Amino acid sequence: MQHPALKMLDYHVWANKVIIDRLKELPEEIYHKDIQSGFSSVSKVLSHIYFVDCSWLDIISGKSMNEAFDTVNQLREKVELTSIIEIEELFLELSGRYNNFLSSLDDIDKIIIVDNPYAGLLETTISESILHVVTHGSYHRGNIATMLRQMGHTSVMQDYGLYLYSK
Repeated sequence: MQHPALKMLDYHVWANKVIIDRLKELPEEIYHKDIQSGFSSVSKVLSHIYFVDCSWLDIISGKSMNEAFDTVNQLREKVELTSIIEIEELFLELSGRYNNFLSSLDDIDKIIIVDNPYAGLLETTISESILHVVTHGSYHRGNIATMLRQMGHTSVMQDYGLYLYSK
């Protein structure tokens, strides 16, 4: 049986694809359009999800949080300016990297120590870290749905229940 954290990560990949597919249906300018919200554009939200996903893969792979942040900061400007098609490709590649790493693990519940420069040390597991990635992405896909509504467009359902039905 699949570990629940892996099933949730599969949901996260599916939900990202669902929202990206919706964004591809909309006029191209919507993706980078400035808007008064928690983020200044949909592209900034989707990039933020991508950056956090990248950071946590680095962290669960053994890098420090500072190293993970440095890697993401080197990508920031380039990724935030990408098209929706390009960010889709980046997410697809990242999903493959997650799958490769996680399939090589002996113990997804292995304890890791995360040294967060803002919050201090945290003893957690790889599986809990994956759940953080998933809930973080869900929260921000909700931001995107709200932003689309503010711009006069509908979003799409991305609920876990719908994911289960899609399987």
